[in-house]
Amino acid sequence: MGAGMNVRRLVQLAVLAAISVVLVYFIHFPLFPAAPFLIYDPADIPLILATFLFGPVSGLVLTLVTCVVQEAAFPQSGIVGIIMHFCATGSYCLLAGYIFGRKRDMAGAVVAMLAGICAMTLLMIALNLVVTPLFMSVPVKAVADMILPVLLPFNLIKAGVNSVLAFVVFKSVGKFLMRMAGERSNPGNNPERRE
Repeated sequence: MGAGMNVRRLVQLAVLAAISVVLVYFIHFPLFPAAPFLIYDPADIPLILATFLFGPVSGLVLTLVTCVVQEAAFPQSGIVGIIMHFCATGSYCLLAGYIFGRKRDMAGAVVAMLAGICAMTLLMIALNLVVTPLFMSVPVKAVADMILPVLLPFNLIKAGVNSVLAFVVFKSVGKFLMRMAGERSNPGNNPERRE
C-alpha cells in the first residue's frame, strides 16, 4: 500500500470516527426505565462500516480512538466506560471483520453481523457480572438478576439495531464505499479476499 493510500485511509477512518462522535452526541436515550444507565446510541454504525471496509484491525483501532474521544467529549463513566465500550464493540469488530474477510459478499456480511451481535451480547453480560460489582459497588446477585430482563435484551437490541442500520447503509452504498476505500471488487459478488 502506497503513501497516498495510507493517507486516504487515515482520512476516511478519521471521518468515520467523527461521524461516530456526532451520532452519540445527537442520539442517545435509555431503552429501559428500570436501567436508565443503559443508553442506546448509534455510534457503532460507522465503526461497523470501518470494519467491513478496512478489516478487523482497523475497526478495533478506530473503536479505541472513538471510545476515548467520546468519553473525553461527553464524560459519563470514565475509564470503566471506555473499557466496557471498547471490549463490547471491539469484540464485534474482531469477529465480524474476520468472518467478512473470509466471505466478502452480502451473505457474509449478514453472518458476520449476527456473529458480532452474539459476541458483543455475551461479552457484555460477562463483563457486567465482573466489572459492575468491582467498580460500582453493586452486588453480583443484583447484576445477575438483571441479565434476562435488562442486560440481554438491551445488548441484543443495541447491537441488532446498529447492525441492521449499518447493513442498510452498506447494502445501499457499499460498492461506492469500497471503491472509495480502495477495494477493487464488488461487495455483492463474492469479491476477491484481501489478506
